[in-house]
Amino acid sequence: MLLLVNFFWGMSFPLIKGVVLAHEQVLPASDGWFLTAYALAPRFLISSLVLAILLGRTLRTLRVGEFAQGLKLGLAASVGMLLQNDGLRFTAASTSAFLTQLTVLIIPLITAVRVRRWPPLLVWVACGLVLTGVGVLARFDFTTMRLGRGELETLLSSGFFTMMIFVLDDRAHVGNRALFVSLMMFATEAVIFTAPAGFAAPHAADLLVPWTSGPWVACTLALTVFCTLGAFTLMNKWQPYITATEAGLLYCLEPVFAALMALFLPGLLSTWAGFDYANERLTTHLLVGGGLITLANILLQFRPPARAD
Repeated sequence: MLLLVNFFWGMSFPLIKGVVLAHEQVLPASDGWFLTAYALAPRFLISSLVLAILLGRTLRTLRVGEFAQGLKLGLAASVGMLLQNDGLRFTAASTSAFLTQLTVLIIPLITAVRVRRWPPLLVWVACGLVLTGVGVLARFDFTTMRLGRGELETLLSSGFFTMMIFVLDDRAHVGNRALFVSLMMFATEAVIFTAPAGFAAPHAADLLVPWTSGPWVACTLALTVFCTLGAFTLMNKWQPYITATEAGLLYCLEPVFAALMALFLPGLLSTWAGFDYANERLTTHLLVGGGLITLANILLQFRPPARAD
């Protein structure tokens, strides 16, 4: 199920790019903050509405623990996304991709402190393979890296994404229902992203203009169904069945799926929507980087199962 989550997240990268390009077609004067916020807000608003309708009268049975867990997930995800997106304005995409995946080192270190037990050697081998794979995949260059605003914001975003994994790993939330938790998570994100979208819009009427674009609506609905409702509901349901360490390593498959999607989805979107978004090519970096990340997750399956870590 979490592999499917990664597949949906990988799909989100070309779809978000499609949303931005379609937005620029109908509102070319939009600034970066309006583009970013309005690429996020609608999908969480719609997702909240869909779940609220599906749950109907059972919403009365919402538990305090489900409300609290959803709120924490929503806050962590929102702050992480905002920091990551703003950081991209000041650092290279390859640096952002690499630093974001530092969750694979943060998680076992925090876990070691919590349980007072050093993780097995196989876990560290898997972490090393994943970071190497992400570095190769992103074509990360250590010689060009500096610790500026973009890098610091991306590191902070990595911490908030790590927080999400630990919130789902928290045994205090055992028994929470995934749909209720997801609704509170989406509602929190909808509020946080809608506010800056409203403030950043040049004119109030500009909030309606993107809805007149077929490509923008189609990409937004795809993001809502697959990358929001599908991905996060599955994540909230199934991640608690594995360890935080394994979850962190599994989620590093996201850039692999994103790179595979980029081989064909941009061209399909461009042909249909009429904007310029070229397919990427199959490269040695994708094969080697993706292979190392996949190998790390395969190796991790040979360790003895243990929910306690």
